[in-house]
Amino acid sequence: MKNLLLCAVLTLTIAGCTDGLNRSRPYILTTATTGGTYYPVGVALATIAHAQLNETKGISLTAISSAGSLENVKLLRDNQAQFALLQGPFGAWSWNGEGPVSKPQTHVRSVSAMWQNVEHFVLLSELAKTGEIMDLADLDGERFVLGARNSGAEQTGRFILDTLGIDYENKFNLAYMGYGPTTSAIQDGNIVGMNIPAGAPVSSITQAYAMLGDRLTILNWTQETLDKLNAKYPLWDWYDFPPGTYPNQNKLIRTIGSPNVLVTRSDIPEDVVYNVTKVIWENLATLQEIHGATKDMRLEIAIDGLGAPLHPGAIRYYREVGLEIPERLILQSDFEEPALDEVISL
Repeated sequence: MKNLLLCAVLTLTIAGCTDGLNRSRPYILTTATTGGTYYPVGVALATIAHAQLNETKGISLTAISSAGSLENVKLLRDNQAQFALLQGPFGAWSWNGEGPVSKPQTHVRSVSAMWQNVEHFVLLSELAKTGEIMDLADLDGERFVLGARNSGAEQTGRFILDTLGIDYENKFNLAYMGYGPTTSAIQDGNIVGMNIPAGAPVSSITQAYAMLGDRLTILNWTQETLDKLNAKYPLWDWYDFPPGTYPNQNKLIRTIGSPNVLVTRSDIPEDVVYNVTKVIWENLATLQEIHGATKDMRLEIAIDGLGAPLHPGAIRYYREVGLEIPERLILQSDFEEPALDEVISL
């Protein structure tokens, strides 16, 4: 009995110390470069969380800029950040150790799907014979931009083309540029197409369409190509551009999008993640007023397109509001109590 009481006291003491340590400093939310969408949305999230939780719960969140998804995976791994915004595929790659992430990041847990990252594969209309994504397979030596080198756009673009069986390595003359230089290049006739994944409408696409009009085509997707892309990671869904989304766009364009995701570390206390998740969804109207990219966020799709299991704190909140959570997003080991000998060894 004495030993059991001692173990109980030690467990409570260690838990209290751990909780105290976790609350003794602000949690870091890593985003991306200051010129994109991740950083201002991250700052908005951190500001709302700090205002709502710092005094009442002792929880503080601070947003920092970074190079984007791949660096964010590394910052989480090294515990230099405790929350991160990632492109949807990076959530799956991190958990499975695939794509540009060489080893499984088993400490990563999902918190929520955020706003949509919409695929814009663009070709000069003279090369878009069907107007569909598989027109890219017919390119032969033409110059095409996948994104800036080592960017999220490049990595997700490669995954998409590989999955669709498009031999871009041998058939494209690949170029690497950011969105602004890419837009200038297609206007100047230096490239024939580009990959621009971003929240719609994208300013660079708007600029290109304003200049080139029907000389440009955003390629449509079919059910067959969407199913093929989702065969391994069910991350993408339909995203329609009604006529007029972009200048000189007279017909509906059917492309696809995947959610940007908020993730955290598995060792962040359940109450912390629960309260952060709750603050996001209970203050969604405020977040949407701060940044237009979040206007397609909805609680009913908060767990769609997640590639890593949910954190128990997020699961707790979503169950409270009545969401049904698929088994693939629940890691049973997160809910298992440590064995008595493990407690004693502590």
